[in-house]
Amino acid sequence: MARIVGEVMTRDVVEAHREMSFKDVVRLLDRHRISGLPVVDADDKVVGVISQTDLIRRQAGRSAGARVRRLRIPQLGRSARRASADAVTAEELMLTPAITVHPEQRIADAARVMERHGVERLPVVDEEDRLIGIATRRDLLRVFLRTDDEIRREVRDEVLAHTLGRPDHGVAVSVRDGMTTLVGVLEHSGDLPLVIRGTYRVDGVVGVVNRLTVPIASGPVGPAKGPTGPGAERS
Repeated sequence: MARIVGEVMTRDVVEAHREMSFKDVVRLLDRHRISGLPVVDADDKVVGVISQTDLIRRQAGRSAGARVRRLRIPQLGRSARRASADAVTAEELMLTPAITVHPEQRIADAARVMERHGVERLPVVDEEDRLIGIATRRDLLRVFLRTDDEIRREVRDEVLAHTLGRPDHGVAVSVRDGMTTLVGVLEHSGDLPLVIRGTYRVDGVVGVVNRLTVPIASGPVGPAKGPTGPGAERS
């Protein structure tokens, strides 16, 4: 069934501490060839996140401010300017509060959080908000590289067989580029939302075309709306 963040996250995390200087943060990013990292406090609790983009914007802003100040105050000597730059800490640079996820969250849900907030990485924290891993966009996207045949088998042999209580459920499943189409007749109308919701939870499914029919007092009726979006079946 659906995979969770804890299965794909990186446990060996490069992190910064509140008091770390601007230059040390840059060195960390360069040494490990990464584009961002979480900032933690003395208890390893995540307090913010720093990205290369944040650092570039910060330096651009400082440079613009320096040009303006030179018109008003004497220019600092080289050693004074260097001390000023080193005085900038990770705590001043970081974005807060950090957007985090828990290891038991579904990968699809974490991907939506990442997309909603426009971030490239999500610190993974335990129940006490302590850092235990990092999940990058690349980590999460690997899950969606499943073949259509793998998706079809999971929907047919696991979701439908489990939800409907038998392997010979009679529902035809076809998948093309992650778009999953369900065709058939269900014995119980209450099974319809369970089937749709369960299909959406399969890793790699990007949408569901519902062509199932369900019984009513006078007999089966046509399918509900389709195709539908991932949020349509959720509260």
